[in-house]
Amino acid sequence: MSDAQYITHPLIKPDAVEQRLYQLSLAGEALKKSTLIVLPTGLGKTIVALLVMISRLPKGKVLLLSPTKPLVEQHTSFFRNVLTILPETIVLFTGSTPPQKRASMWESAQVVVSTPQVIENDLLGKRIDLEGVSCIIFDEAHRATGDYSYVYIAEKYAQQNKEPLVLGITASPGSGQEKIQEVCSNLHISAVEMRTDSDPDVRPYIFDKDIEWRYVSVPVEIKGLKQIMDSVLSDRINKLCELGFTSPYQKKLSKREMLDLQVRMQSQLRSSPDQKVYKGVSLIAEVLKISHAIEISETQGASALSKYFERLENEARSQNGSKAAKRLMEDLNMRQALHHLAGCDGNNPKLNAVRELVEKQVLEAPQSRVIVFTNYRDTAELVTNALKEVAGVKPVRFVGQASKYGDTGLTQKQQVEIIQKFKDGEYNTLVATSVAEEGLDIPATDLVVFFEPIPSEIRSIQRKGRTGRKHTGRVVILMAKGSKDEAYHWSSSRKEKTMLRTMRNFNGELALHPGTKDAEDSNLQPDAGGQKKLLDYPEEEMPVQQPETVPKVYVDQREIRSQVARALEKQGMEVVLRTLEVGDYVVSDRAGIERKTVDDFLGTLMDGRDLFGQISDLARTFERPLLIIEGEGLYTTRQIHPNAIRGVLSSIAIDFGVPIIFSKDEEDTAALISVIAKREQIDNKTGISLHGKKTAPTLKEQQEYVISSIPEIGPVVAKNLLQHFGSVEKVMLASREELMKVGLVGPKTADRIKEVVSGEYKG
Repeated sequence: MSDAQYITHPLIKPDAVEQRLYQLSLAGEALKKSTLIVLPTGLGKTIVALLVMISRLPKGKVLLLSPTKPLVEQHTSFFRNVLTILPETIVLFTGSTPPQKRASMWESAQVVVSTPQVIENDLLGKRIDLEGVSCIIFDEAHRATGDYSYVYIAEKYAQQNKEPLVLGITASPGSGQEKIQEVCSNLHISAVEMRTDSDPDVRPYIFDKDIEWRYVSVPVEIKGLKQIMDSVLSDRINKLCELGFTSPYQKKLSKREMLDLQVRMQSQLRSSPDQKVYKGVSLIAEVLKISHAIEISETQGASALSKYFERLENEARSQNGSKAAKRLMEDLNMRQALHHLAGCDGNNPKLNAVRELVEKQVLEAPQSRVIVFTNYRDTAELVTNALKEVAGVKPVRFVGQASKYGDTGLTQKQQVEIIQKFKDGEYNTLVATSVAEEGLDIPATDLVVFFEPIPSEIRSIQRKGRTGRKHTGRVVILMAKGSKDEAYHWSSSRKEKTMLRTMRNFNGELALHPGTKDAEDSNLQPDAGGQKKLLDYPEEEMPVQQPETVPKVYVDQREIRSQVARALEKQGMEVVLRTLEVGDYVVSDRAGIERKTVDDFLGTLMDGRDLFGQISDLARTFERPLLIIEGEGLYTTRQIHPNAIRGVLSSIAIDFGVPIIFSKDEEDTAALISVIAKREQIDNKTGISLHGKKTAPTLKEQQEYVISSIPEIGPVVAKNLLQHFGSVEKVMLASREELMKVGLVGPKTADRIKEVVSGEYKG
C-alpha cells in the first residue's frame, strides 16, 4: 500500500484519490444499472460514489443525500477538495438555507449535497424537479424504509426522470432478505454488489480487528435492588392476567410482547371504550417503565438508574405526568427500591473496566484515539466524568441534538467542532451514543469499547467499523453476566452472520420495483392458479377509469412536517403548499379541514391554546368545515378525565357545527382527504380557493372578523377589544396605553395593532 497509485481523470485533481481496483470495479457495476453497494466501514464508499459521480456529471447534475447535517458538510468539503469543477457549483443544502435561495442554487449547481428532508420539502413545494438529475446517491441507504424521506425522493426520481440512475451505499443493509429487498424496492434498485473483509481484492486494505468479549459481574446490591423491582413487575403482570390480557403461564414479557400488547389495547379502546382496557393500558405503561429500570440497573449501574428514577419522579410530579409514573412512584416497593438505591455506593464494574481499558491504551500509545459507545446519554455522562479523572485521558461526551429534562443535547455545529477537536488531539476519547455510528469522518481509532452490546446488527457493524481502518484496531464488548447484555450480544452476532449469508446468496439481480419497465415485464407471469394479478394487465385493460382532472389540495406549509402531504401525492392528488390563514387543508371553496394529532389536540386542552378560536374560524370561513383527529390513545395519553374530552368534542360538534372524524394515522388521514377532494372537485364540480366560501355573517361576526384579521389577534382578544371599546372605529383610534388596559393585550399586541392601523401604506 506504500506504492499507492492515484486516479487520473479530468474531473479529479492529481494525486487526490488513491486508486483501488475494488472501488473501480464496484463503480463500473453501479454505472450499468441502479445498484446497492455494500462495503465495510472505512473502505471508501464515498470514493465509489465519487467515481460514479464523475461518470454521470456530463449527463446532468448529481444529487448526493446524507442523513445528517455534519455528514452533508463532510461530503461537500471532500468533493470541493478533490473535484476540478468550480467549488461554487458544488452546493450544500440544509434546512438553514432559505427555500427561495435553494431554488436558484439548484439551477446553477452541478453537484448538490443535501439532507433528504430538504429535498423532499422542495419537491413538495415544486421549487425543484429531478428531471435533469443524472444520478442520485443515497448515503446510508439502509434508512430507505417506512416513510423516511429517501423513499419519497426515489419515487419522484423514477416518475420525473427518463434515464434515472440510483446508487445506494451502506456498510450494513440489514440481516433479513425482506429488509434488503424493501430497501432496494424503495430506491428502485435492481442489483446488489457486495465486498467483505475476506474478498481477495479488498483484503490488502484491511487491518485486523482484535474483538474481545469481557464479562463483568453484577454487584450484589444491584441484585438485591433487582429483586425488589422484579416483585413490582410480577405484581403488574399478574394484574394484567387478572384482567384477561395475558396468560396465567406468562410470567415474563419480552419488550416486543409488551409493545404488541399495548398496540392491541389502544385498538380496543378505539372500537369500544372499556374501563378494564383503560386499566390495562396504564398497567402495561408501568410494566414498560419497570422493565426499563431493571435493564438499566443490570447493564448501566446504580448511578444511571438513579438518574432514570429522578426523571420518573419529575414526570410523576408534573401536571402532565402519566398515571403510570404517579402510581409507580407511590408504590411502597418502588419507594423501598429508591431507599435501597440510595444505599448503593455507585461502584459500577463496567465503569472500572472502561477506566482500565482506556488508561492502558493511552499509557501505552499516547497518540491513541478511543471511542466508548453507550446506549444511554446518562451513561455517556457518567463515563465521561469518570475518564476525566484518569491521567492522560481527555474525554468528551458526544450525543444527539434532542434535549430533555436534565439533559441538554448538542447542536450539529457543536458535533462538528467536537469531531474536529478529536482529530486534532484536543480530545483523545469520544464517549458517544448512536450519533457517532453512521458515516461521520471520525479518524481511525485504536480502541472501540461497547459499554454494552446492542441487538441491532446494523449498529453493531457501524460501531466496529470505527477501528481497524489504517492500522490494527481493538474492539472490547462489555457484558454483565446473566443480564440482557448477553441476549443482545448473541442476537446481534446471529444477525450479522445472517446478513453476510443473505448478501452472498444474492446473485446481483433483484426483483425490480413495480414502477420500472423491466419490473412490469417481470410481473407478467401467471400465478400458480393460472390467474393474472392486478399488476399483470396493461394499462389500457385496467378496469378503473382515470379522472380527466387531477384533484388539487391546498396544504398549509406547517403541515409539511407530517407525512400527510406525501401520502396525498401517492393518492394521486396535486399538492399545493401555501400559508393558510384558516385550516390545514382546503379541498374546495366550501370545504376546509383542520387536522390535529391526538397529542396536539390534548395539548391544546392542557396548555390553554385557543382550540375553540381555531374551530370558530374554521366554522365561520367554510360552509363544510371538518376536524380530523389522528392517532391512538385519545383517552389514555394524558392525565385528562375522559368526560372532559367528551365535553370538548361535543361542543365542537354541537355548538360550532363542525363534524369530527377520527383517523388511524397519517396514511389514513391522507386517504380520507383525497376521497373528500375527489367528491368535491370531480363529483360535485366544486371549485377551490384559499379563502373558502363564507356563510353570511352577522354584524357582530363581521366586526369580530375585522379585528381578528390583525396578526397576533385571535377571536378571544377581538371580543375583549370590542367589548371594552364598543366599536371597530374606537378600537382603531385607541392609543397604545388604552389598548394595553384590555385583557390579554400586552405591549407586543398593542404595538402590532398600532402598526397596522397607523403604518404608512407602501403599495
